[in-house]
Amino acid sequence: MSARCSLVVNGKSVRISTGDTPLEAALAEGMIAPTQGLHGTGVLGQAAGPAARRAQARSHRAESVKLPLPRPQPALTLPEMRPAAAVKRTGTVTGIARLAPHVSELVVTVTRRLPLEPGHQVVLTLPGFPAVTLSPTLRVDGSAELNELVFHLPHDPEAPGLAAALGETIRLGAAVKVKGPVGRAHYRPGGGRLLLVSAGAGFAPIWSIARAARYIEPARDMAVLVGARDPLDLYMRPALDWLRATGIGRITLVADRSRQRPPDVRPGPLTAHLPPLRTTDVVHVAGCASTVGAVEVLAAAAGARCYAVPFLDP
Repeated sequence: MSARCSLVVNGKSVRISTGDTPLEAALAEGMIAPTQGLHGTGVLGQAAGPAARRAQARSHRAESVKLPLPRPQPALTLPEMRPAAAVKRTGTVTGIARLAPHVSELVVTVTRRLPLEPGHQVVLTLPGFPAVTLSPTLRVDGSAELNELVFHLPHDPEAPGLAAALGETIRLGAAVKVKGPVGRAHYRPGGGRLLLVSAGAGFAPIWSIARAARYIEPARDMAVLVGARDPLDLYMRPALDWLRATGIGRITLVADRSRQRPPDVRPGPLTAHLPPLRTTDVVHVAGCASTVGAVEVLAAAAGARCYAVPFLDP
């Protein structure tokens, strides 16, 4: 018997040795490629071992497939938020009220609303008075129109100033010039406990920040600390009642003087009632320079971020 014979595989005639299987013949001619088994072992006798009787046809060897590696992508960076450019507006005085013995409310209606964030300040100029920097806010019941600017002014009868002129020199309909926003103590949504501290008329920016935070970040941890020299000047009780109704339980009222102090008002300076500060806290403080400075020092010692708005002493 001849040692070789002819075999037809897939319509192609091949010469094989006697005793080879059709599969071995097809592999030897390169008509099919060997496959890998589990754990990298070759199947059908194609693992490392004795060479096949016939070398695989070089023209039919399978070429290895090279997949392109993904190119590293540059890290995405968010553009830095720039402060809004200050714009000028004109308006008129449309509201004057006394909120407390030493706090007055001034409402200005401008021709077009200003691009303000809660906690921003504006430069207000009234006829016959130098320009003053104030923080627009809401009324204590939370109301305000889009083109209204509500201000809380400290009032000291012994030191006549802008607040003392309300209703006298400054009347309803008086022309007003406004420029803003100015300052960088505005509300910034983000993580960490929000600690809001105000003294006297400094409650104005604190109230606007607190109300905005309750709508934008209702789940954010918040504590509010308000104070005044005289307990009669704690005019912000309607606003604090609204905050309690939204779930803020840590609200502390403080007054320096003990005369007519209600049971829920604690004695002493505001800084004596600050909760222990943490590095993740975000502190907003507004009021007299002494209170603002003391809170800034405590926040810096704890490594907490602090945004301050100093007001004149009432």
